Amino acid sequence: MADQVSDDTVRAAGAVVWREPDHEPEIVIVHRPKYDDWSFPKGKSECGEHVLRTATREVAEETGSRVVLGRRLTSSEYWVGDRVKHVSYWAARCVQLAGFVPGHEVDELAWLRADQVRERLSYERDVTLLDEFTSGPASSVPFILLRHAEAGVKSQADPLDLARPLDAQGAAEADLLAELLASYGRCRVLSSAAERCVATVRPYAAAIGTQVEIEPAFTVPGPAGAGSDGTAVAARRVADLVAAGEPTLLCAHGENLPVMTAAARAVLKANPVKADSPLPKGTFLVLQLSDGALVSAERHDLVRLRNVVAMRYKSADAVARRTRTTKHERIKAWPTTCPRQ
Repeated sequence: MADQVSDDTVRAAGAVVWREPDHEPEIVIVHRPKYDDWSFPKGKSECGEHVLRTATREVAEETGSRVVLGRRLTSSEYWVGDRVKHVSYWAARCVQLAGFVPGHEVDELAWLRADQVRERLSYERDVTLLDEFTSGPASSVPFILLRHAEAGVKSQADPLDLARPLDAQGAAEADLLAELLASYGRCRVLSSAAERCVATVRPYAAAIGTQVEIEPAFTVPGPAGAGSDGTAVAARRVADLVAAGEPTLLCAHGENLPVMTAAARAVLKANPVKADSPLPKGTFLVLQLSDGALVSAERHDLVRLRNVVAMRYKSADAVARRTRTTKHERIKAWPTTCPRQ
């Protein structure tokens, strides 16, 4: 479940980043000269920034590592001055080293074994986080269920409603979702045949260089099955995909996603949780799997960022009318101002 924090809280994110150079995992920690301490890479969210983006950006800035987020770890909260700081953490696999550049915030890093990390860490809360990381699998596989982005009003002329496109806000949300979903690396992408679903995952698929696979079982109304809406067929297809154990992203509808989520949990022998409640548009549930078991579940939405998305599109659209840019270029032209995050 996504963390629920107040508007007065300082939001931050980071990761326990690991690699396996010689079949023995190493974990990176960083030294901050301002505090003369050793800790895991982390940092504050920028204005309007989603916490997933914060985590990957801060790791890259502080360590020179590009990472793929894995299982969710316990968040940390502590006082900084007169405000509470809330830090969201993930296990994260290093997939590329771009090169560490010492700076005024971080002047040194070290890749160490877990026992060495424990000796070097400056804060007990980080030792607790290390214990959580080492008590579970370092590597996991994401299985992501996503509801399509905003798509205006349901068509009355077309009973199947398959051709309805994303509206302006939904198009902007799809681009933002592409960036957030990329935090989990490269996934197989399957979608309902409805254009609003395909368009929601198309930017992500393009970004990672893969194709969107149309899955009729995820379309509403679906193929005939035990239920008139085809949800039984969708459930069986989800069960097969979960059992395959590959990184997977599914995009479907509010009508069938609850059944699809329940099917995934049934295969994993995991009980339903609050995070499984109906997904608003543009919201996604991430199940992290390891050896056929569920090791973490988290839910992310765009609710806090919707005003940012709308403002970005509105501003970009005004620029487009003056410069005659394309719809894709309009979304790229987002301004930098935003409400307080």
